[in-house]
Amino acid sequence: MPTALVLLLAVVGLTGYSMLSGSGSDPGSAKPGAAATAPSPPAPTYEPPRDWTDPERWATLPRGARSDTRGKDIGFPQTLEGALGMVVASNSTFVHPGHTNKNEQLALYESYFSASDRSTRLRDGLELAGGESDAQLRRDWGLPVGSELPQGSYVRAHVIGYKVIEHSPTEVSVWLLSRVTTKPGETKAERGSYIRSLAAVRWEQTDWKLSIAAFETASRLAQEQDEPAIVAPGDPAFNPAGWTAIREAS
Repeated sequence: MPTALVLLLAVVGLTGYSMLSGSGSDPGSAKPGAAATAPSPPAPTYEPPRDWTDPERWATLPRGARSDTRGKDIGFPQTLEGALGMVVASNSTFVHPGHTNKNEQLALYESYFSASDRSTRLRDGLELAGGESDAQLRRDWGLPVGSELPQGSYVRAHVIGYKVIEHSPTEVSVWLLSRVTTKPGETKAERGSYIRSLAAVRWEQTDWKLSIAAFETASRLAQEQDEPAIVAPGDPAFNPAGWTAIREAS
């Protein structure tokens, strides 16, 4: 299996587990360089400061021009902002009763991967990673294997910030800062955590697509620079880390 594909599946697998489990260690415990090829674990010990420090950089990113049959936004403009909008869309997930992370990963494959990378091996790898994270979620929540999620439960991940690594008219690599919220059931408390991950896209005919080759380049570039700190918008460390905060499109 090509090295870049192994790295990409590692990212998907760890991201799936991180987003679903809500468990992990403090961001400072990650091994040096690990986040260049895989997202950091969530940081439940991180508490956003009470005193708000306004982010210096804000962005409102475009949505896709239309939705595909899976309900995913597609048709982003060939601009840096368009590439970032596609990356945000492809990294936003919502798992709930009747909709698993395996469903999310298969939709990711169908909607967002480059035609040159699409293969049975990649699809099977994404399906396996999604299924493993679903199983881990049930173990963490004390649910029977293969059971349906309880009513009122969910895991939601959305991108709240980014830091561009490198960009051109046809390729963009970026660090993403996401907030993950988990709720094990109707009467259970919601928990929040933050993760940092790596993404890369290429322009392909009429839209931006996730690309294994672009991801391999992004992994190499990311190892040549400091990883941005995992801090929420409003934290005094957010601006020095180089993050840009994302405003919701109206």
